[in-house]
Amino acid sequence: MSPQNFNALVQEANEKNDYSALLDLVPYARLIGIECLRLGDDMVFRLPTNADNIGNPVLPALHGGVIAGFMEHAAMLHLLMFMGTPHLPKIIDFSIDYLRAGHYRDTYASCQVWRQGRRVANVSITAWQTTQTEPIATARAHFKVDEP
Repeated sequence: MSPQNFNALVQEANEKNDYSALLDLVPYARLIGIECLRLGDDMVFRLPTNADNIGNPVLPALHGGVIAGFMEHAAMLHLLMFMGTPHLPKIIDFSIDYLRAGHYRDTYASCQVWRQGRRVANVSITAWQTTQTEPIATARAHFKVDEP
């Protein structure tokens, strides 16, 4: 996809508050079912309940890798929607802290960009299920944001 088409897709998604076309460009986001909603200057990402995402069927609880993948992709998509560059950011590193079990229910994530330079962006991600004040995991990610 050309940079012009990509920019137009991001702009249209922001105007319509419908990010499904952007999410369809990322195969893993499509696989686990990530959804997002823009609320003013904030984005809330949702991972809907899906039996394929269970890691421990006894509890049942979400697989830790699914939680981490959801949070990493939420940060990447957050940067894409707000940074205005015509390409997907590339992950440099990712560090996650699991705080409690991710039970078999909808999971949400929000992101905060701590610093965005010309080449690198630092993002903090929080994931929760019942209330935002009781996160199931927190993470930090660094992305390469300059042209590939």
